[in-house]
Amino acid sequence: MKRCAWAVSNPLETHHHDKEWGVPVHDDRLLFEMLILEGAQSGLSWATILQKRQGYLKAFDQFNAKKIAAYTPKKIESLLADTGIVRHKLKINATVTNAKCFLDIQKEYGSFDTYIWSFVGGKPIINSWQNESEVPASTAESEAMSKALKKKGFKFVGPTTCYAYMQAVGMVNDHIVSCFRYKEIKAL
Repeated sequence: MKRCAWAVSNPLETHHHDKEWGVPVHDDRLLFEMLILEGAQSGLSWATILQKRQGYLKAFDQFNAKKIAAYTPKKIESLLADTGIVRHKLKINATVTNAKCFLDIQKEYGSFDTYIWSFVGGKPIINSWQNESEVPASTAESEAMSKALKKKGFKFVGPTTCYAYMQAVGMVNDHIVSCFRYKEIKAL
């Protein structure tokens, strides 16, 4: 069975690729989780974040944005000591900031889903890459998303992070065409 090359070196990456990556997500909680995890991944490998995903779920109250938005300095200090997550002060603080911004968007647009999917016109972009070297690090859509999210106060949402997010939540299908998931995702 042919897979995207990035998904074959680690069982967690293989599972993520086979079950989640590229599947269109419209659940606000999961959209928030993936936004935070993609930001946490900045400068690190995705395998590192997948290894710590359960730690993130536990440490950040299952990515309940309302709870995270209310975190106190004491709670943030406890997170800096939590070995189950990436203990990076700016990233932890950004998670709290992003939770507040996320709630503001929900209030303004009715859902984060409505807002975030507007960057691709409400439906996935279906690419047809022959190999991984063709896949861009960012696109005009991810640059627009990054700029808009930053304007709304979000942190750790650069164009490359936004594009990785778009790939993860199925806003783009970037499975290579020979990957078994390409046709499955395209059919969704």
